Amino acid sequence: LGIELFHGYGMSETCPILTLANLKSRLLTADRERQLDYRTKTGLPIPLNDLKIIDQVTGKDLSFDGVSVGEIVVRTPWATQAYFKSPNQSEELWRGGWLHTGDAAVVDHEGYVLITDRLKDVIKTGGEWISSLEIESLLSRHESVSEAAVVAKSDAKWGERPVALIVVKDGFAHDSIAESLRSFMMEFVELGIISKWAAPDEYIVVESIPKTSVGKLNKIEIRRIFANDVD
Repeated sequence: LGIELFHGYGMSETCPILTLANLKSRLLTADRERQLDYRTKTGLPIPLNDLKIIDQVTGKDLSFDGVSVGEIVVRTPWATQAYFKSPNQSEELWRGGWLHTGDAAVVDHEGYVLITDRLKDVIKTGGEWISSLEIESLLSRHESVSEAAVVAKSDAKWGERPVALIVVKDGFAHDSIAESLRSFMMEFVELGIISKWAAPDEYIVVESIPKTSVGKLNKIEIRRIFANDVD
């Protein structure tokens, strides 16, 4: 249709824009597939936005290598200074002199940001980080999956393991979906898209998945319900 689309990112506290996935001049002549690799990322920090990623535990800056996952922290002239009548929450937001977004991301050598998950939704198994968003996206490609949500389940050996909640499309059998999805996810493992330990251990069929008021997966409610079911 001749419409140029640019992926962007921001949050209410940053009023709101932080990044735009515009192409650097030298990428304008690249082929469509290479351009799409950058157009679909979270984007480049806009002017006057000081952005970096830090290790969640140590707080140290991480390299822009496209691999190291850390929390996005920013400083901009227009970012909110505090939450109304919430001094403790405000201090937590700006700890260390940087606004903490709560978003986990990588930044590549070109400076393009790619959000991988919300920090509270990242699953840590055996010392390795798993993006619940990435696993949900892959599961949604299966022909029988209407919706998918991935959350962490406590595990005595690995700390946490991913578990998938699945809403099955009408007309597809429920009893064989788990085995079908295991085989489906192993295809991505063999292609090197995800690691073997990132594939969920369990696939639970549900009628619906809790949503927030704006239609997002309500991971807090999902974890609460799931924890109660386990207990």
